[in-house]
Amino acid sequence: MVRTILFLMVTLALITTAVFTADLNFSHNEWTALTQVAMVTLDVALLCFLVGELTNNNSQVDKLWSLIPIYYGWHFAAAAGFEPRTNIMAILVTLWGLRLTYNFARRGGYSLKFWGGEEDYRWSVLRQTPALQSRWTWMLFNLFFICLYQNALILLFTLPILEAWRHSYNALGTADYLVAGAMFLLIVMETLADQQQYVYQTEKHRRLNAAKNGDASQSNDPYYKKGFTHTGLWKYMRHPNYAAEQGIWICFYLFTVSAGSTWINWSIIGAVLLLFLFRGSSDFSENITAAKYPEFDEYRKRTPRFIPWKFWM
Repeated sequence: MVRTILFLMVTLALITTAVFTADLNFSHNEWTALTQVAMVTLDVALLCFLVGELTNNNSQVDKLWSLIPIYYGWHFAAAAGFEPRTNIMAILVTLWGLRLTYNFARRGGYSLKFWGGEEDYRWSVLRQTPALQSRWTWMLFNLFFICLYQNALILLFTLPILEAWRHSYNALGTADYLVAGAMFLLIVMETLADQQQYVYQTEKHRRLNAAKNGDASQSNDPYYKKGFTHTGLWKYMRHPNYAAEQGIWICFYLFTVSAGSTWINWSIIGAVLLLFLFRGSSDFSENITAAKYPEFDEYRKRTPRFIPWKFWM
């Protein structure tokens, strides 16, 4: 996992440098809008770092992951004069963000004390890695990966709206509506996957608590003894929520193509880096789950990760 993180950070540094030094012929208004959101990204990253270090809760970026893209979307839409394509993109990002924020909130991610809330369990596991056990190495990891890298990634995967704005002279067409429809369906899919996981985990923990309080019958159901979500969409993919999330931002990028840009253009960077991140994140999460639940390895062998090439019975 540490090597994956180092790879992602180096890749981001090289690609971001290439993007911001390339001659992309931005207009004055486009360059101004990009510079403004880049400064917001840096400010938010440093704020997350300071709050995380002072509170020992490193999930500060997690709290903003679903909110900042909404701001970026409407910032660019406003800069573009609220032209139709950027409006559609901003609306879809808002739907995505509000839904994800609700899901994060009901799992305890937020607190009345804004610096509180439940920390992602993976950070505590990662702290036990020998290379990160030192106070200083963890602090650097928090600064460069958790805060700077993730905030830069958030900015990058929302930048297709800037490229779409650059082609605003092209009117909305059928391709735009097809991309919008696909993105909306993926948001619905992610909602369903998160709901299925929430229902399963909530009932599993209710049964575990009941068993601890003396009701042994609550711990005998094999469906919940597995310990991990494995039905519904999770029957066909090990990470249907991750699959939908990646698809959402690929669709967001495809708005640049429907707007008139080339199939491969500079704004694809964020979507590509997101694919790498989810691959590494899913590997890490699965290794933790496999260590806790004996039946997970068999589930992993017979169920695809993101794309259901086979619909297992």
